[in-house]
Amino acid sequence: MESEPPFEEAYKALRENSIEEEAKMSNRGNQIVVMYEECELPLIDIGRLNMGELERKECKKEMARASQEWGFFQVINHGVSSKILEDMRSEQMQVFKQPFRLKTNHQYLNLSASCYRWGTPTATCLSQLSWSEAFHIPLSDISSSSTALPTSLRSAMGHFASTVSEVGQRIVELLAEEMGHESRFFKENCVPSTCYIRMNRYPPCPTSSQSQIFGLMPHTDSDFLTILHQDQVGGLQLVKDGRWIAVKPNPEALIVNIGDLLQAWSNGVYKSVQHRVVTNHKLERFSTAYFLCPSYDAVIESCVEPSLYRKFSFREFRLQVQEDVQKLGYKVGLPRFLV
Repeated sequence: MESEPPFEEAYKALRENSIEEEAKMSNRGNQIVVMYEECELPLIDIGRLNMGELERKECKKEMARASQEWGFFQVINHGVSSKILEDMRSEQMQVFKQPFRLKTNHQYLNLSASCYRWGTPTATCLSQLSWSEAFHIPLSDISSSSTALPTSLRSAMGHFASTVSEVGQRIVELLAEEMGHESRFFKENCVPSTCYIRMNRYPPCPTSSQSQIFGLMPHTDSDFLTILHQDQVGGLQLVKDGRWIAVKPNPEALIVNIGDLLQAWSNGVYKSVQHRVVTNHKLERFSTAYFLCPSYDAVIESCVEPSLYRKFSFREFRLQVQEDVQKLGYKVGLPRFLV
């Protein structure tokens, strides 16, 4: 199909060298057990935040507990309508159906050259390959007159971004409040010009090396908070107690996960955990993620002392991540910033 990225051609050599790749991974010495089980994430009804002080306190405690123990949880009664989610899914499916040559042309939609991404340009082995394609779009671009977004796509993304960003701001402020900090830091530093949405598509992976190829390689998120809406295909997995756990899709829920910056800000109380997407032999998978990010100049420091992490700017963090990915093939993240 002319809409498909050329995964088979681009990564033929990596697949042929898959045996050597397994040896490289084992030498890193940080293997996590491959076997996994499916489970449901902690499910939190955030509609209770509007049902009186006692319900609000209990709901806040549940979110904090899940953030400490899992780094992930699901929310229902979140205020994002099913129509907004359905429109977003329908529009992103149409975008990904466009010819590959069009999607890779930065003049398509008139977005930045790095907006459309596929595969992993820096991959040197199968474990570093992501069998997926995505549009990574700053919220400010959605309403910008300089972009060439179709009206229906602009509308769908705009409604999704505005409603999900409200959910994200509310959750992160409540998590800060639970630690005794009624901080305006997030509202002041995480604004539309610094936050993103990412439309993801994971094509079927027909290769015989499917078990070694990820839709999205294991990683943590370089933000404060991520909110994800996924379809019913499944494939999202996370690490819990040293094991990979497969997340059972819930059509009514949004998935919330803690990012590296919130782990640093909370001094390690809230956990940013590794997660990945596994490939599917027959089915394509879609998801849309919202990333709550600060400006590049924002300084991240722990809200309590003694601090586990030194102060750093978001720019410094991102540059370090990029440097590690280029040199090592994978992200190191927060361990680089330990005191």
